[in-house]
Amino acid sequence: MSLVHRVEHPLIDHHLCRIRDAATPPSEFRAAVNRLSMILGVSATVDLATRPRKITTPICETTGYELSVHVGIVPILRAGLGMVDPILELLPDASVWHLGLYRNEETAEPVGYYDKLPHENAPNIAMVVDPMLATGGSIDLVIRRLQRWGVDEIRVLSLIASQPGIDRVGRDFPDVKLFVAAIDPELNERSFIVPGLGDAGDRIFDTPQNG
Repeated sequence: MSLVHRVEHPLIDHHLCRIRDAATPPSEFRAAVNRLSMILGVSATVDLATRPRKITTPICETTGYELSVHVGIVPILRAGLGMVDPILELLPDASVWHLGLYRNEETAEPVGYYDKLPHENAPNIAMVVDPMLATGGSIDLVIRRLQRWGVDEIRVLSLIASQPGIDRVGRDFPDVKLFVAAIDPELNERSFIVPGLGDAGDRIFDTPQNG
C-alpha cells in the first residue's frame, strides 16, 4: 500500500466539495475535475527522470533540464477524457492513447469496446486517468493491456477511489503507483463509491440517466 499516494491540499478539499455536491452544474463540475486533475498530475510527475541540456539565456550559457522519458496518457473512455487536457498542459509532448470500457449494469463488470494501441513504441511511463476507481475492474483490464503492450511503468490517477478498489489494485499490481484525491470507504449494492459523486461520465458530459 506504500504506492498509494493520497494527495492532500486545501484546494483538493475545496474542489472535491464541488464535485461531490449533486447541485453542482455540469460546467462547474468539469472545471473542478480539470483543477483536481492538474493537482494530481503535478504530484504524479514529481519524480520523472530528466537529463541536462546546455542552453543560452539572454544573459549567458547555463544548464537546464528536460524530461528524458516518453510519457503516454491513457484515458479510460469516456469519463477519463475529462482529465486529459490538464495533464497535457503539464506534459505537452505526451502521447494520448484511448481505451474504451463500459460498465455492465447487471454485473458491474467492465466490458472493453475500443482499443487502438499500436503493436510497438510503448511509452516508458503510462498515466492512466479515470475519475473513479470503484471495484478496480476497469483499471485491472487496462493495466494488463498496457503490460502486454510493453509499458515499463504504470501510474493511475483517479479523483476518488474506493478502499476495496485500492486493495484490489494493490494486491494484483503491487508495483503500480496510485495517485488519488480521496479514498472513500465502501461500495454500495450497485458497486458505486460511497459517498462518491455519482456517475462521473454523466456529470462531465451532462448525460443523466433515468433510474
